[in-house]
Amino acid sequence: MPRLLSTTTLPVWWCGVSSGKTERAPLVVGIGELTWDLLPGGKQLGGAPSNFAYISSLFGNRGIIVSAVGDDELGREAIAYCDQLGLDTNYIQVDDDHPSSTVQVSLDEHGQPSFEIAKQIAWDFLTWNKDLEQLARQVDVICFGSLAQRNQVSRDTTERFLRASREGCLRIFDTNLRQAFFSPTVLKTGFALATVAKLNNNELPVVLQTLGLPATDDPVTDCRLLLEQFGLELVCLTRGAHGSWLVTRDGASEHPGFRVGVIDTVGSGDAFAAAMAHQLRKGASLDVINEFANRVASWVASRPGATPVPSEHDLLHFAASF
Repeated sequence: MPRLLSTTTLPVWWCGVSSGKTERAPLVVGIGELTWDLLPGGKQLGGAPSNFAYISSLFGNRGIIVSAVGDDELGREAIAYCDQLGLDTNYIQVDDDHPSSTVQVSLDEHGQPSFEIAKQIAWDFLTWNKDLEQLARQVDVICFGSLAQRNQVSRDTTERFLRASREGCLRIFDTNLRQAFFSPTVLKTGFALATVAKLNNNELPVVLQTLGLPATDDPVTDCRLLLEQFGLELVCLTRGAHGSWLVTRDGASEHPGFRVGVIDTVGSGDAFAAAMAHQLRKGASLDVINEFANRVASWVASRPGATPVPSEHDLLHFAASF
């Protein structure tokens, strides 16, 4: 495991706390998959909602993972590593009947990943309970996706968690299409329960086709179609090395992205979502949100795995757009 920075080494601005002011850290939940990504260089902790919770915690939020692992060595190691990363692991369930998740990750020459995801694993059976109901009523931000809803048990739990959340909670549907683990029902429900949707340029035409919606060659037009269809507040379209679009009913922001030496892009989209959520809660402009989210995503892409530990140099790198 990598060495972790003590939180005492992080500057005040990085933790999102003003000098002399004490307030509750925002509760930021990633609900869904918690996996071990088996990369060419070794295994790394992963899973889109878990990655989201980790990056969110770097901004001074209380990052919480809602997921499940097996009662096995990989599960115990995952919980221990999440603890070491400073994440709240109280809502990671331990399943006696199903194993912890592993994902075989292959990288192409550009560091772009492809995934082979094991089936019938612990987070497929994430179970609703009173603890999750209580958490849902307090949470400030929820990030969820389509993958962890491939099984009816985890799908029901995810939907109940979202419906139990309070008014004003920021609910981000990161579509995160993987293999054939999505359906029109999952996508329609996900968009309907979200306030913000995030998808990439490869997913957008697939989503529109799956939902029976007309696609154009204009990304802003296509994003606004989702906005209008589902009453969303914002749609984020990421484009890999080419940056991103943020689209609302009243405006749109395009960012060209940052050029970095890419090691792998695993988790960079999740980092984008976490940075976007952080700035949205601060009331930042679309351009500021786009700048910061691209900067954070490019940092993750320049490091191995989805949960890199920031160095002092990284902190200075982010300061320019915080």
